[in-house]
Amino acid sequence: MNQRSRAQAIIDGRYHLRDAERLVRHDSIEAEEGGCGVTGFACSIPVSGRHIFEPSVQMHNRGNGKGGGLAAVGLTPDKLGVDQTILDEDFLLQIALLDESVLKEVEERFVKPYFRIDHEAFIETVDDYRDIPGLEVKPPAVKRYFVRVKPEPLAHFQKERGLEMLSPDKVEEELIYQNTYQLNLAMYSSLGEKRAFVLSHGRNMMILKIVGYAEQVAQYYKLENFDAHIWIAHQRYPTKGRVWHPGGAHPFIGLDEALVHNGDFANYYSVSEYLKQRNVYPLFLTDTEVSVQVFDLLNRVYGYPLEYIIEALAPTAEMDFDYLPEEKQRIYRQIQAAHIHGSPDGPWFFIIARTIAHKKEFQLIGITDTAMLRPQVFALQKGEVEIGLICSEKQAIDATLESLAKEDLRFGTVADKYWNARGGSHTDGGAFIFTVKESPPGRMTLDCADKFGRKIDVPRHQTPLNFREKTVPPTLDRSLVNELVAELAAGRIQESFARLKGDFFQWDYGKIEALLTELNLLANDKKLKGSVIELLTILLDRRYSTGNKRRRSLLQMLSNSLDSIFRGIDLLDQNQNEEYGRIDFISRGKLRSPNVNEKILVADASQFPPEGDESFAHLISEAYRLGWRRFICFGHRGQRFLGCSFGPKTGGVRIDAYGSTGDYLASGIDGMEMYVHGNAQDQLGQILKSGKLVVYGDVGQTFMYGAKGGEVYVLGNAAGRPLINAAGRPRVVINGTALDFLAESFMAGDPYNGGGFVILNGMTFDEDGQVVPLDIPYPGSNLFSLASGGAIFVRDPYEKIVPEQLNGGQISQFSERDWNLILPYLQENERLFGISIEDHLLAVDGKRRNPDEVYRTIGAIKLSVLAGNALEMNEEWEAEA
Repeated sequence: MNQRSRAQAIIDGRYHLRDAERLVRHDSIEAEEGGCGVTGFACSIPVSGRHIFEPSVQMHNRGNGKGGGLAAVGLTPDKLGVDQTILDEDFLLQIALLDESVLKEVEERFVKPYFRIDHEAFIETVDDYRDIPGLEVKPPAVKRYFVRVKPEPLAHFQKERGLEMLSPDKVEEELIYQNTYQLNLAMYSSLGEKRAFVLSHGRNMMILKIVGYAEQVAQYYKLENFDAHIWIAHQRYPTKGRVWHPGGAHPFIGLDEALVHNGDFANYYSVSEYLKQRNVYPLFLTDTEVSVQVFDLLNRVYGYPLEYIIEALAPTAEMDFDYLPEEKQRIYRQIQAAHIHGSPDGPWFFIIARTIAHKKEFQLIGITDTAMLRPQVFALQKGEVEIGLICSEKQAIDATLESLAKEDLRFGTVADKYWNARGGSHTDGGAFIFTVKESPPGRMTLDCADKFGRKIDVPRHQTPLNFREKTVPPTLDRSLVNELVAELAAGRIQESFARLKGDFFQWDYGKIEALLTELNLLANDKKLKGSVIELLTILLDRRYSTGNKRRRSLLQMLSNSLDSIFRGIDLLDQNQNEEYGRIDFISRGKLRSPNVNEKILVADASQFPPEGDESFAHLISEAYRLGWRRFICFGHRGQRFLGCSFGPKTGGVRIDAYGSTGDYLASGIDGMEMYVHGNAQDQLGQILKSGKLVVYGDVGQTFMYGAKGGEVYVLGNAAGRPLINAAGRPRVVINGTALDFLAESFMAGDPYNGGGFVILNGMTFDEDGQVVPLDIPYPGSNLFSLASGGAIFVRDPYEKIVPEQLNGGQISQFSERDWNLILPYLQENERLFGISIEDHLLAVDGKRRNPDEVYRTIGAIKLSVLAGNALEMNEEWEAEA
């Protein structure tokens, strides 16, 4: 019996469910704006639920208190009162009791007749939900059962539903699925009475959700010490459905999978009809529910491999499809033809946690829509323990790592790799999968791969620092220290950096720690403090070879040294009129104007909320109004809007930002300089008018949306939709690439007469910190789409960018005038990042080339040309007719 026949048998076996649809109340469907916070991580060791708490708190502002939930996969048996065999083989059925008096009826109708119960218990909670700050609605009582289907009901179900060709384990799965459906229909979805519903029923996984925030789930159900290999969480209610009730909160279940979702579908009803044609009937009426129902259909019913499931959800399109191998194109065409009506359309991003029971593996999956309309960041850290992370925002990833590292020093506070997915692409397929499995026997490991199975890894020849090992640092050679002091005193910072980056390649961690200790002592000298900060900052910002040491460990060491120096500066109310003064959340009420000798306000962001009247951004703008002009802002944990609301004409203001900065940084600035010492996040530099922005890393979604000007330098990549609707005269250098829609609707006038432009260098850094070209300088379509002004100058010596990637732009020969225009910006780019014009940008295969052999110019097509092309097309159509 083939898979097609087995799938049809399951679909036919659900035919009786169609009569239940009339009992579901449809009058309460609502549509709400998207904008949820989703987060998840998978780890090679079980970790406690308190570590999903911290990133959930970090994205508290993405929620609204009306829906929060989490799921755990890969549990530990001792915390559940069962042995490993029961945990691996039983279905973990969790029922939320909104009315506890209904328990007997639930058990008599839906549990005891069908299941052998190997263990049952109520989930422990805090005594009074009101003890949890901000929790306004009492969460449901939850009873947990470990069950297997009894032989007699299983045989009866198999015969009644016509499933004789299915193996007993597949019949058991379908009975679990249909029994949950019937319980939810009877106890939740019909007649408007919401008395109970199934939270989860999968193997080695559980879901809990409430009317509240995700972190309150962990608090109320006392999960701080509950361990699992995978955790996912969601802030906010669904964008459709019963938004006021815990049943409508995320995650939602298939069978052995839990799904959370940021976004909303434009074709919710189309997807619902697609499911109904296959006898799958939504009960909770949310786009998240139908998402996981489609996943379960493709996975468990049709038996598709994960790659094909992802293709059905997020189809490969446009030029990316043409880049696929011919055989893959053939298969993908068939998938799209069969399942396009079940493909979610609109802005969405899924995080899925699932158990693969027959392999005893656990997976964390992130999938983005083909248009990449929702933010998403992936990260990987490997060492003695291994962890993969997926979040809406990078700062939530950093918060997770920080939380783990506080408890277990085997974790670092910085990931080895951060990246974004390209939805519907030939490069990564818009999806990444973290798999936790036993390999070798007795040890769990974590692997990461993209949609196509291509492995994502970290440098194996490098070893991370074991922060648990406390060793005495060696004594530094005094001549080295004396030379360093002389250079710092004379302001010869670049000389010190040039020498130390060579030393960092050769030295071990102990000697580097000794150097950092010495620099921290030197920073106590007020004459050397600024030079020490500048040197440590350059060592943090620049890329260079670290030898056999993992770069993320050095970044953690350097960040710790800088934070130590910053926190050692006197608070404003203790400052003796020194150059530096410090402010933090506790002392914020003592903010004042600078004294005569005070020049730099060092501000600790760590305890401030992400936004609002008490936010860090508000404090810094108030300090500006009091007369401060130079800021060092450190300890960021996702605080938003830094640099905003300063007002017009802020020339002479400089902000240096350290840590995990938040969204909307530098948006609307007019004249100031901002330096971001690390990766930045989403909505950076929106409606930027003038000034200078430098980012020593990547930038997130919708970078410089609607910007009117400014000089901007980005060391790494831009995610989706950078510089959309930018106008005026922005001048931007992106040394990496962009995912899609770079400079769509760019309206920046004539670049040769004061207009704006983008320089796209298409470069990256290899594992040894060396500058190397990307395989493709720009991998997507819609480059300079519908632009009416400005230009893009792209480093493309092999002419890999083709006209099909453009939509309203045209490629022309790079000229001497173009080179003279962009050269000053490349020179500043070299000064900031160390990316050499001669040795890196103009070098092709080891040979120095002329600029016109390396760069290409992309400009806007004039309206008259577009009109002429349209006229020619009409004439061709008329001739053919």
